[in-house]
Amino acid sequence: MAPDGLMTVSSNYGPKETINRLETEIMAKGMTIFARIDHAAGAAQVGLPLRPAELLIFGSAKVGTPLMQSNQEVGIDLPLKALVWEDAAGKTWLSYNDPRWIAKRYGLGPEMNQTIDAMVAGLSTLVKKVTERR
Repeated sequence: MAPDGLMTVSSNYGPKETINRLETEIMAKGMTIFARIDHAAGAAQVGLPLRPAELLIFGSAKVGTPLMQSNQEVGIDLPLKALVWEDAAGKTWLSYNDPRWIAKRYGLGPEMNQTIDAMVAGLSTLVKKVTERR
């Protein structure tokens, strides 16, 4: 687990292709896409420059609800979010909150470990599939 809870992985694809691949894979897994926010487009609307940065908000009530039943405050960090962004050197990155950090932040007990472990494994597989070339 990253100390600040933020997992950041480099992508072998550009920002638009990475976010599109992520959206496709999330839908293929049967999860819900709640929103796709293009921060750069928003900045452009007010005349400000911003490198590509898009946020995808997604999740599964079947997975997230038990966490909220344990502690409803976890709802501030659910649904999950993934940010695809480009750094100053033109490299694309995908960042998301580590579910273990979320569990620790809200003091979720050991009864949630199986759910958290499944979230970690699922996100890891998803991110790898989206960011790595085959």
